[in-house]
Amino acid sequence: MEPIVITDARIVNEDRVYQGSVFIRAQRIERIVEGTSVHTEGYTEIPAKGLFLLPGVIDDQVHFRDPGLEYKADIHTESRAAVAGGITSFMEMPNTKPPVLTRELLEDKFSLGAEKSMANYSFYMGASNDNLEEVLKVDPKSTCGLKVFMGSSTGNMLVDDEEVLENIFSKVHMLIAAHCEDEPTVRANNEAYKQKWGSKATAVLHPEIRSDEACYLSSSKAVRLAKKHNTRLHILHLSTAKEMELFCSNLPLEEKRITAEACIHHLWFSDEDYEKKGNFIKWNPAIKTSNDRAALWEALSSDKLDVIATDHAPHSLEEKSRPYFEAPSGGPLVQHALVAMLEFVHQGKISIERVVRKMCHNPAKLFQVQDRGYIREGYFADLVLVDLNDPWEVSKENVLYKCGWSPFEGQEFRSAVKKTFVNGSLVYDNGTFDEHYRGMRLTFNR
Repeated sequence: MEPIVITDARIVNEDRVYQGSVFIRAQRIERIVEGTSVHTEGYTEIPAKGLFLLPGVIDDQVHFRDPGLEYKADIHTESRAAVAGGITSFMEMPNTKPPVLTRELLEDKFSLGAEKSMANYSFYMGASNDNLEEVLKVDPKSTCGLKVFMGSSTGNMLVDDEEVLENIFSKVHMLIAAHCEDEPTVRANNEAYKQKWGSKATAVLHPEIRSDEACYLSSSKAVRLAKKHNTRLHILHLSTAKEMELFCSNLPLEEKRITAEACIHHLWFSDEDYEKKGNFIKWNPAIKTSNDRAALWEALSSDKLDVIATDHAPHSLEEKSRPYFEAPSGGPLVQHALVAMLEFVHQGKISIERVVRKMCHNPAKLFQVQDRGYIREGYFADLVLVDLNDPWEVSKENVLYKCGWSPFEGQEFRSAVKKTFVNGSLVYDNGTFDEHYRGMRLTFNR
């Protein structure tokens, strides 16, 4: 790999924005030089005047549907969309077919990542009511964490046995990432609304069925278990104002044992959007009220919420077009996550430094990812060049997801990802991909 230098960029890193150049050699950042004048002999120069240089985004929650559900998505197509969106590393969920409930199946996923992924990758081990022995044998240095569904999932991945939950929270020493919705509450609501509405039901009902009560009951239970056993707990895709009381804002991230995440769709949409978007914004947990959305934004500002992720979870257009009760939950987001957050920068809701902290630095810190998430000498050169003044509109013609649709269709974004570097390789360049490039398996300092 030839050495390159990105010159005259506006570097956003560790709560600073400054003009500078970044030298890259042998996959890593060799040198960072502040200022506009730099000697480039011996390096291939990539001029970046007028562009912002960010660390590559680390997305801690995606569903790439591979293996077993490749008609919706696969690791290659979705990692390709991810790098086009500035995401250079992802952590993928275990609810595939078969579900990842053994170490052998987990390693099979890593083999798929090595074969197919254009971004760096890790995969969660899955928990069930009967695989604790397998879970305890997983190496936390080579796997991002354990995923526990304390709410609906596919197959036998719902963990609802109280004794099993106690054992998981007391015996597992790696990070536990939890989907929190109280299953009995959701089931009771679902049955009641089916009886009342039947085939006339629409997605407008979704936040009532998958209610704030269901979320709080489950999240508060997970927090109680984590506090009882001093478990390293990370709660995914929080969606309600009430849940924010469960989290702490007065500790440095490194000292937190319980951390929290917001997702793009919960920050962007509210229940007022169901009339227009319908099943295309049907996620679990549900998108809720504008007051809930405002509380998530406040919690981001106060650092109760530590990470911004996508919960990228595509389904086919045919599946999403079914009646409400038959349509699956989830949608694609990796291509548009960073530009959506940069739109909020334009609106003055968040600074670009905080976007980088929540999408790059904090996932690296929270998961203890080795040598990534920052623009630092010696770190892997996972980098993104963005133009904050290059408007474009999302359309079916420029959507890169295998499912072929996006909840953002028709939305104009003022910012565009121009180039994405993964381990120092230019993998995405203004609409052109290095289709042969493959990312690396993430490792963890644990």
